[in-house]
Amino acid sequence: MGLARFNAAPFLAAEAVLLECCGSTRWAHRVASYRPYPDLDSLLAASDEAGYDLSPTDVAEALAGEAAPSLREGAPHAARLALGAAHAAYVTKFGHAFVICLDGHRPSHHVDQVLAGIRARLAHDEDEERSVTAEEMRRLARERIIELVAAPSPGPAPDTAPGPETPSPSVADRLPL
Repeated sequence: MGLARFNAAPFLAAEAVLLECCGSTRWAHRVASYRPYPDLDSLLAASDEAGYDLSPTDVAEALAGEAAPSLREGAPHAARLALGAAHAAYVTKFGHAFVICLDGHRPSHHVDQVLAGIRARLAHDEDEERSVTAEEMRRLARERIIELVAAPSPGPAPDTAPGPETPSPSVADRLPL
């Protein structure tokens, strides 16, 4: 969509799109309020700053909108069972969906990263996990903002060829401009 389009969007539209990047109303309002941003780095810095200021209630609100990790259609039954069991154990212990930012990892490694992340983080106490979860939410928000304002890429990145997984609509596609 581009940064210029994001900056020019009506406040409520920008806030709504930001809520899809991070489900905290306070975070989205704050990031939308400081527009226009001169460049992507400024927008990401504002996102980080707003993310660091979230209260536990704000983080809980953002987590409530996060979906459980899922596998692409046609994934092996054993992988589905392993992921489901690991996520159920995580939710039982911490009371919210497991979130992890997978930027920098090839899509073919995502399942392994999610399972390893859940297993490692199940060893955390509540305070440590709250801190890790908040950092993962900030990283996810950054990744989603980059998707929001990035220009379309010329083609698929390596290891991202279309497959049986149905891609979710781009956050930018939902901005009513």
